[in-house]
Amino acid sequence: MTPRIEISFAAYDAAEETPTAVLCAQDLDLSDHVKALIGKAEPAFYKAADVTGFKGRARSSMELVAVPGLATGRLVVVGVGRPGDLATNDVISIGGAAFGALARHKAAAACLVADLPGRGGRDAAETAADLAFGALLRSYTFDRYRTRKPEGDDAAPNGLQRLVVRTSDPDAAAAHFESRRSIAHGVFLARDLVNEPANALGPEEFAERMAALTESGLSVEVLDEDKLSALKMRALLAVGQGSTRPSRVVVMEWHGAKSKRAKPVCFVGKGVCFDTGGISIKPAGGMEDMKGDMGGAAAVAGVMRALAERKANVNAIGIIGLVENMPSGNAQRPGDIVTSMSGQTIEVINTDAEGRLVLADLLWYAQDRFKPRFIVNLATLTGAIMVALGKEHAGLFSNSDRLAGELTDAGLATGEKVWRMPLAPAYDKLLESRFADMKNIGGRWGGAITAAQFLQRFIKGTDWAHLDVAGTAMDSPKTEISQSWASGWGVRLLDRLVADKYER
Repeated sequence: MTPRIEISFAAYDAAEETPTAVLCAQDLDLSDHVKALIGKAEPAFYKAADVTGFKGRARSSMELVAVPGLATGRLVVVGVGRPGDLATNDVISIGGAAFGALARHKAAAACLVADLPGRGGRDAAETAADLAFGALLRSYTFDRYRTRKPEGDDAAPNGLQRLVVRTSDPDAAAAHFESRRSIAHGVFLARDLVNEPANALGPEEFAERMAALTESGLSVEVLDEDKLSALKMRALLAVGQGSTRPSRVVVMEWHGAKSKRAKPVCFVGKGVCFDTGGISIKPAGGMEDMKGDMGGAAAVAGVMRALAERKANVNAIGIIGLVENMPSGNAQRPGDIVTSMSGQTIEVINTDAEGRLVLADLLWYAQDRFKPRFIVNLATLTGAIMVALGKEHAGLFSNSDRLAGELTDAGLATGEKVWRMPLAPAYDKLLESRFADMKNIGGRWGGAITAAQFLQRFIKGTDWAHLDVAGTAMDSPKTEISQSWASGWGVRLLDRLVADKYER
């Protein structure tokens, strides 16, 4: 979907008539420009702060309404804490907080004064771009199926539609913002896909949306069941055989490196468009959330769109496996043995451990066809990872200390945090089968780890990381930049990984 709000940049103007947000540091420290903007209303500002207890703490806010001597009828003051301590992601969050405070009202247009007091030399144009980025991310809503809008939502249909960000160098800020806007488009795509109901977004519909990404500059190839069968992706096809909706694999390519022969980076996503559990059916409570079991595929789609739109200097491959796991007379059964694309055989002990079967074939295919520099796969793979890490971190498993470190750094920079979990032969032994090369589950204990050990069996010498995003891709904690059930988690993380380490 297109962005929900139009953002532009302009020079400072002392006469702000639309609702306006300004920034205030700890202990009510205001920049000179904000002081000039407030003008004769400055005593009212300090009195309101005293009455409300506002101290300028990060992401707190207060409002001044219809104050004599103030050009705007509504002034929103957003706390930033201590500006010298702010990382880039903190600035982005403050932009989201400012948007949230402005959007509570019915004004169609508003202004954000991007003047951070005492910022310690940080480039003002980049600060303005980061604040705008946070506001744009916060503006996301998914309301296409609502016929009525509940009261109190941040972005009502007739609410805030235009935001002007005022800064000392609007042209430079706008230039910095372009790449951030592209990343937001990728995040919004991922959120839209996860939020969609499964009756509207099955494997075929998902693949059709991916085909439309050629407009962003991607090359897109859709593999139907005949092609998947010819490739011997039997593990993936077995997951979807119980559904009337045919499975698909989508391959997205971006060729942006200066050398067209440069080895690509590769992202692989689990795309179970709905997961009943199959014959090993899930309990009814909360099963509606299983429309989000394609959060890994959504993130891969989002980051590929972001890389293409911002014209990243990298060659990148995105591969997603799209299936629906349903019980029927044609569904796979517990005890079935399937042969993966790698030739390894798998005894299916539990049909609800299906995502790893999809990824097994995709990982082998990615290595065989593209020989990438590394593979990062994303999957809402196990509930066990939430038992271990809650919803604040994704689980990270990797055969490469270097790649694991790069992902950890990118997670800290973007706030999409990961925590490395162990891989070891002792866990791998739990997958031994009496009848096949392996089982698809390893027992009750260490379920997230044995799932990762299963995937590692399909890695043949390539640097690889598995991100278990079951706790972060959907129904994750609301933040200043995401109030959505679907977070779009992973898009910013992977884009940052590429930007910091793999663009040349």
